[in-house]
Amino acid sequence: MIRQIWPPERTREIGPDDLETLYRFPDVAKWLVVNFVSSTDGAITVGGRSRPLSTDPDRVVFKLGSDLADVVLLGAGTAVIEEFDGVHPDAATAERRRRNNLEPVPPIAVVTTGRSLPPDAPVITRAAVPTIVVTCERAPADLRDAWTASGAEVLVAGEDAVALDVAVAALAERGLRRVDCEGGPKLFASLAEAGLVDEFRLTVAPYLVAGTAGRAAVGGVFGPITLDLATVLTDGASLLTRYLVP
Repeated sequence: MIRQIWPPERTREIGPDDLETLYRFPDVAKWLVVNFVSSTDGAITVGGRSRPLSTDPDRVVFKLGSDLADVVLLGAGTAVIEEFDGVHPDAATAERRRRNNLEPVPPIAVVTTGRSLPPDAPVITRAAVPTIVVTCERAPADLRDAWTASGAEVLVAGEDAVALDVAVAALAERGLRRVDCEGGPKLFASLAEAGLVDEFRLTVAPYLVAGTAGRAAVGGVFGPITLDLATVLTDGASLLTRYLVP
């Protein structure tokens, strides 16, 4: 059972339809959501991967992110480490996307300057629809050709580094305006630095991890960004938070 506990005037039990309404993207020109799960002491990985931290309610809302998006955005490092192979809708997802007038399968957009994404990565070779590799002019031409040969579409944005504002605008021009970013931390920080993040969804899982695990955002040059707390849900153990960027 999931219960909404914030805002206080909206305290209630949350059913599947309520969840879909809460996590649906607004109908605007562009909306970019970032998703993360962390332990209560701030770790975002266990043994280098995020999956061990994910709880049952986290998996429900995490799935809603891609189910309701036009495109899923990933850093290449995260895509490779997590062995991500794209979105493969089940019957519930297919019906949800049909009901929300979305394409049957959202493509994956993978951000890389080149070296972190081999042409045979599962995110390219096993994706249900062609993956969009978002890169820059610095990426070697032969590598770009190899991505294309493996079935990807290459989107060049920027010269020495990926210009994320250009990339997100190019995705929106293709009708991919509801963006679900699933990491990693360097990409999150770069998106925040560029002023491109509209919503941050963070699940706080009931675990202590310690060690040297990283944080949700790494790098970037900007002062603290004040967020507005939109909703908090809980199953009595995990906290499912949604923050809006003013």
